[in-house]
Amino acid sequence: MFVTPAFAQVTGAAPGGAAAFAQFLPIVLIFVIFYFLLIRPQQKKMKAHRSMVDALRRGDQIVTAGGIVAKVSKVQDDGMVEVEIAEGIKVKVVKHTITQVLNKTEPAAAS
Repeated sequence: MFVTPAFAQVTGAAPGGAAAFAQFLPIVLIFVIFYFLLIRPQQKKMKAHRSMVDALRRGDQIVTAGGIVAKVSKVQDDGMVEVEIAEGIKVKVVKHTITQVLNKTEPAAAS
């Protein structure tokens, strides 16, 4: 009595497998877009930062995350770097807080 003709009609829908794929297609497309626009560039940026930090050597002039410009005086294996922020003033900083290398020193020539 309360069923309208629109609800009573049988739809000519495709088989269940194609309909399920069509429902998940937008979710898959969103994930692919997120991967190429957000995840992949962030991974490349992290990889470049990691290689920059691993290539630090004595004499490099760096900028820390706090904005301090310093000169590397000693690179330690425990994730720390000893830097000189002023003449005779040395401070230890965590390697991963280094945001930029301003002046890269050239390796000593092997003779």
